[in-house]
Amino acid sequence: MTKLLTSVLLAAGILSGCTLAPRYERPAAPVASAFPDAPAGYIATTSGQETRRAMDIGWREFFRDARLQALIAAALENNRDLRTAALRIEEARALYNVQSADLLPTINGTAGYTRSRTPGSVSPFGVTTTTSQYQVGLSLASFELDFFGRVRSLNNAALAQYLATEEAQRAAHLSLVAEVAKAYLAERAYAEQLTLAQETLTSRESSYDLAKKRFDVGASSALDLRQAETLVESARVSAATLTRQQAQANNALAVLVGKPLSELGTLPEPTALSSQALLTDIPAGAPSDLLTQRPDIRQAEQQLLSANANIGAARAAFFPRITLTSSIGTASNELSGLFDGGTRAWTFAPSLVLPIFDWGRNMANLTLSEVRKDIAVANYEKTIQTSFREVADALVARGTFDAQVDSQQKVRDAQAERLKLADLRYRNGVASYLELLDAQRELFSADQALVQARQARLVNAIDLYKALGGGLSETGPLAAASAPAATPQ
Repeated sequence: MTKLLTSVLLAAGILSGCTLAPRYERPAAPVASAFPDAPAGYIATTSGQETRRAMDIGWREFFRDARLQALIAAALENNRDLRTAALRIEEARALYNVQSADLLPTINGTAGYTRSRTPGSVSPFGVTTTTSQYQVGLSLASFELDFFGRVRSLNNAALAQYLATEEAQRAAHLSLVAEVAKAYLAERAYAEQLTLAQETLTSRESSYDLAKKRFDVGASSALDLRQAETLVESARVSAATLTRQQAQANNALAVLVGKPLSELGTLPEPTALSSQALLTDIPAGAPSDLLTQRPDIRQAEQQLLSANANIGAARAAFFPRITLTSSIGTASNELSGLFDGGTRAWTFAPSLVLPIFDWGRNMANLTLSEVRKDIAVANYEKTIQTSFREVADALVARGTFDAQVDSQQKVRDAQAERLKLADLRYRNGVASYLELLDAQRELFSADQALVQARQARLVNAIDLYKALGGGLSETGPLAAASAPAATPQ
């Protein structure tokens, strides 16, 4: 009996390595073979350092601002979305372990005691009897001999889902780093614009006081006074708006970090947007590189592999399912004689179930598995296209933002010089007060636009870093680009 059971299990183990899942072939990337070039006349500046792949550049190296580094470190420790993603990995690992347990027989230790009474009316000897039975042993309950790979396919599907959750956690890690950085830059941009608005408000209030004194002595008209008052109130509106926006940006940053910023202790002083030194010489590589650098693409492929494996399980459902139930041990009417000679007992009960009439259930399940695979293919291709677009957009914008900031700086400098000249002309009686007020208003707009352009350039660098899988090497060991695909043998 033992030798027979061992032989059956060995044969089942050998044959269960085969599945009926289709041979997996990675779909072709539905994107161009190269990223688009930057617009004519715009070339991204580089720092002259040796270029490296984004995935090899850690976020501490990419972001040089000490305050931002502290915020990112706190977010990686406290952010609830990232914590949920890590728990999803544990959930998927547990489900995979549950599924993989079906590949091996479950052996249970058993012990039982049965006492029964048979009345004389039904006894073959016409005598009422009372019997007792004691039994101990080992049992194998309903172990499926996976000749057609149904269990193996389900195991492969669970493995792919587990690997997909690992990739999802890496994608969440990269996204969190980028989102914290962009939220921090937004808060800094509002803070710098608020400082400009407050300085402008102070300056305009001084100008208004002067205009009122001139009006009181009859040296200027009521129109000049009202124009000066309009600029004061406009600056006050801007200051109030930016105060609200900065507070909301701080709230958004606190949610990403996972705790109030006041609980982070003493943070380093922030760095001005004009002094932020982000690496901009990251090579884009080829679109095919995204398949190994983007965890969201690898996640989509693992989900495709899982759907492919489920087809094998659906196909196997058309074939006989063989299960094995057996037990071995000792049995005796007396507890003291349980281990005496001649008390060995065993059962061996294989069973075969062959689907004959299921009213289309198995065919519908197969169709469902195939449709879900087609959906997974479409999702995989859409993820690649989205990734390609994100990189392409960031590359196209990289050079133009450099030119925009340079030009906006020149606009700001020209407006500052214009204000000086307008003030001089007004004091000498050559220009009207309206010309002076217009120069003040245009300088304020140019200052605000310069801050916004600097922020946009930095956000573009972050978007490119994230789109190319920046910092991927810091998210843990990289999973294979594809899980071992179950193929017919």
